[in-house]
Amino acid sequence: TDRIVPVIGDDPLIRRIENRLRDVGIDILDIEAIWLGPDSDAASYVPAFETGARLGAKHVLVVGNDPDEARVTDNVARLCTLAAPFGLKVMLEFIPYCQTGTVEAAHRIVSRAAQPNAGVLVDALHLSRSGGSPADIRRLDAEWLSYCQICDARPVRPPQNELRAEARAGRLYPGEGALPLTELLDALPAAIPVGVEAPCAKYASLPPLERGRLCGAATRAFLERYVRGSAAR
Repeated sequence: TDRIVPVIGDDPLIRRIENRLRDVGIDILDIEAIWLGPDSDAASYVPAFETGARLGAKHVLVVGNDPDEARVTDNVARLCTLAAPFGLKVMLEFIPYCQTGTVEAAHRIVSRAAQPNAGVLVDALHLSRSGGSPADIRRLDAEWLSYCQICDARPVRPPQNELRAEARAGRLYPGEGALPLTELLDALPAAIPVGVEAPCAKYASLPPLERGRLCGAATRAFLERYVRGSAAR
């Protein structure tokens, strides 16, 4: 149900985005999301890579939703080859209601793809709901972990058939729930970018600017507590 605004090929819009990014001093962390299914054609995403690179993006978020893990691996490797000339790193996100659903599966695919610009994207909610823990992240190659996504959530995992609804509309802002965010940040490489992905239906009626303000305030408060705790630890 996301409203998608076409950007590829719309040069006036791209120029407006470039100007606005420059005016407000914001960088684009990633472009997303490529959902790899049985019929995915890696070459079809080259225009997205071109546009993303023009706008200064650094990463491409990819999701494996193909039951054939070997085919996902081949497609990830191919995407990496195609994205490399644009300076883009392909980040495979594991999602428990998709075929590539665990950190272990993402580890296998990225290992076998064997591309220098491949990585694993850790989303705090998906790590927890897939049965993983921050300890699992410590076993990944630090070079793979170029950024992460955080949010918070209620302590009880929903049934499997409700995980997508929670991920799409039932998250909490960082510090408002029960996810082990402190342990997760401790397990990740220092100083990587932290994205906040926390769609919450209860805020859906608010203007985007107000939602951003609330999310930003909660995230800053959590990170300030985290930094103070890190100094104590």
